[in-house]
Amino acid sequence: MKPLLLFLFFMQAIALKAEDGYRLWLRYDKIDDAALLQQYRSQIGSVSFENTSPTLSIAKKELLTGLEGLLNKKITGGKSINNRIVVLLKPKESGGKTTADYNPLGKEGFSILTIDKTKNIIVITANTDIGCLYGVFHFLRLLQTHQSIQNLNITSVPKIQNRILNHWDNLNRHVERGYAGLSIFNWHELPGYIDQRYIDYARANASIGINGTVLTNVNANALVLTKDYLQKVKALADVFRPYGLKVYLTARFSAPIEMGGLKTADPLNDSVRLWWKAKADEIYALIPDFGGFLVKANSEGQPGPQNYGRTHADGANMLADAVVPHGGIVMWRAFVYSNETPEDRFKQAYNEFKPLDGKFRKNVLLQVKNGPIDFQPREPFSPLFGAMPQTPLMMEYQITQEYFGQGTHLVYEAPLFKEVLDADTYASGKGSTVAKVIDGSLQNYSITGMAGVANIGNERNWTNHPFGQANWYAFGRLAWNHDLSSAQIADEWIRQTFGNEAKLVSTIKNMMLASREAVVNYMTPLGLAHIMGTGHHYGPAPWVSNAGRADWNPVYYHRADSFGIGFNRTATGSNALAQYAPEVQKQWNDSNTCDEKFLLWFHHVSWQHKMNSGRNLWNELCAKYQQGVDTVRWMQQQWSSLKNFVDEERFKQVQMFLTVQEKDAEWWRDACLLYFGTFSKMPLPINYEKPGHTLDYYKSLKFPFAPGN
Repeated sequence: MKPLLLFLFFMQAIALKAEDGYRLWLRYDKIDDAALLQQYRSQIGSVSFENTSPTLSIAKKELLTGLEGLLNKKITGGKSINNRIVVLLKPKESGGKTTADYNPLGKEGFSILTIDKTKNIIVITANTDIGCLYGVFHFLRLLQTHQSIQNLNITSVPKIQNRILNHWDNLNRHVERGYAGLSIFNWHELPGYIDQRYIDYARANASIGINGTVLTNVNANALVLTKDYLQKVKALADVFRPYGLKVYLTARFSAPIEMGGLKTADPLNDSVRLWWKAKADEIYALIPDFGGFLVKANSEGQPGPQNYGRTHADGANMLADAVVPHGGIVMWRAFVYSNETPEDRFKQAYNEFKPLDGKFRKNVLLQVKNGPIDFQPREPFSPLFGAMPQTPLMMEYQITQEYFGQGTHLVYEAPLFKEVLDADTYASGKGSTVAKVIDGSLQNYSITGMAGVANIGNERNWTNHPFGQANWYAFGRLAWNHDLSSAQIADEWIRQTFGNEAKLVSTIKNMMLASREAVVNYMTPLGLAHIMGTGHHYGPAPWVSNAGRADWNPVYYHRADSFGIGFNRTATGSNALAQYAPEVQKQWNDSNTCDEKFLLWFHHVSWQHKMNSGRNLWNELCAKYQQGVDTVRWMQQQWSSLKNFVDEERFKQVQMFLTVQEKDAEWWRDACLLYFGTFSKMPLPINYEKPGHTLDYYKSLKFPFAPGN
C-alpha cells in the first residue's frame, strides 16, 4: 500500500473508531457546531487559579483538559487581561474583592459569575476547594451541552448533605445484585497497586456531586475491619479524598465475637461498646475523614441487637457513640423483616421503627428504601417518610437493576426516583413531599442523606448496558438537586454521552422517558409486585409458592384467585394503608377511585372490575402487558433510526440489548397472562398475539447461573 493511501486508511480508521463507553459523560470531544465553537473560543483564552491544594490541582487539570478537548486549542495558564476564567476560594476577610455572597454556599456550593462582560472574565468561586471542583465540572457541563456562557450568574448548593453510593461488593469481588462484572475494588492488589480506575471512579462521582461511597456489601464481612484490610481502605480513601469522596464501611454487628474474641455483641454490654470505640479510633487514626458505618441488622439472617433483646436504636446508638467524637455518622437500614412470617411485609419497617422515633443519637440516619417492599418497578412511597419527625430519614434507591431486567434492559430510572421524591406524605399538611422530608426542610433534620445501590462493575463501560450510566448520573444529579426533572437530566446526559445533534437528543430522550413505564407494563402492571423468579429476580414466576417462607413467594403478593387479583391493604384486609396520613389513605382507599398504578397494591379486585378505559380488569391487564411489549418494539425502531448518529460499537451493543429486551418482554407477557388466565377463566382479547409456548414450558425454565443466584 502506498504511503498516502496508508495514511488515509489510518486516518479513516481513527475517525470511525467506536467508543467503549469508559469515558462516561466526561468525553470532552471537540464541539462540532462551528459557530458555537468559534464563540466559545473567543470567550475563553486562559485559566488562572488563585489558590493551591491537591483538590484545586485536580480542578485545574480537569478544566484545562476539558477546555482543550472541547475547544480544540491550547489553553494557557497565565493571567491574561481578557477572556479569562478565574477559579478562587473565598477571599480572606482582610482583603480581596468579594465576587459572590459566600454564606449561602456552605461547604460544597459554588458560584459561577461573569464579573466583567467587556473583558469576558468568568469567576468560579466557593468557600472550599471541593466547591471549586464542583463548579469546574458544572462549567464544563455548560460547554458540553452547548449552553451560553455569557452573563453567567449561577449559584448551586446541594440540597442533600450526604450523597452516597452503596456498593454491594464482597471482598472476593463478587457483587451481590451486580450485573456489570466484578467489583472494581481489587482487595488482593491493595494497598500497593492503585488502579487508574479508582481515580476515574472518584472523578466521575465528583462530576455529579456524589460525596461518599460505602465500599462493602450490607451483608457484611467482619474481615474488612481487620488491620490489614483497613490499610487497603486507607489507600482508597487517600485516592478519593481530593475528589471530595469519603469512604464508609458496612459494620457486621457480630464483629466483636467474630474478630474481637468477645462472647457477646450485646450493644449494652460495656466490653462490646469499648470494642467498637477502639475500632472506630483505629479507623480514624488511619483515615481522619472516614465517613462512618452502614448497618444491616436483624434482616435476612444478618445479626443485630434483637438477638440480645435490644432495639434497633440500642444497636445504632452504640455505633453512633463510637464514631461521634470523630464526626462520623451511622446509617442504619430500615429494610428489616422478622424471621417469623409477618401479617403483611408491607407494614414491617413502619411497625419496627415508628415506635423508636426520637430514640436515636443525633448522628444516626435511618436509611429507608423508597418503597415498603423491595425496589419493585413501581411501589408507593414508604409510609415511614413523614412518620418520624425526630429521626433523620435517608432515602435508599437501587440504581442497579435487580428487578428491572438487570444488565440487559434499557430502563431510565429517574422517573421512578422523581415519582417518589414528588409524592406528598401530608405529614405537615399538603405539600409535605418526600423530597422535603429527606432534605430536612420539612422536619428540621440536622443531617440529611440519599443513598443509591451502585450498578458499577469492572466492565469496560462500568455499567454493562450503556444506558445504565444514565441511572448513576441521574442519582447524583438528583441527590444534589431534587428539583431537576427527569427530562432535564436525560437531556444533559445524552448531550454529554452521545452528542448534541437535535434528532439524536430528542429521539434518545423520548426512549428514555418511556422506558420505565414500559418495564412496569410488561412486568408488573396496575400495582402487581414481586412476581419475579425467586433468587435471580430476572424473569417472571408468579406461580412460585414453595419458597422458604410465605413472603418470599410471588403468590403472597398477587393473591390471584377465581374472584380476582391483588393484595387488600385496606381496613378490611391487612390495613397497611393506616400507616399513611389520612389524606394519603383517601387517595388509595377506594378501589373505584384509587390511582390505577397502585390498584393491586391496595385492593383485591374482581376480574370484572371496570377500569378507567372502560375495559374490565382482565382485559386491561392484557392491554398493559401488550403495551409494554409494543413500547420496546417502538424503542427498537427509534434506536435503529440513529445508526448514522451513534458510533458503531455502542450502536450495536444497544441494538442487541433491545433485541434481548423485546424477547424478555414477550416472555413476561405470555407467562404472566397464561398463569393469571387460569384464575380469570377469561380468553385473551381478539387479535391478541398468541403466546409462544405453554404455561408448563414457562414454568419449567431454570436459571442456575443467573447473576442474582
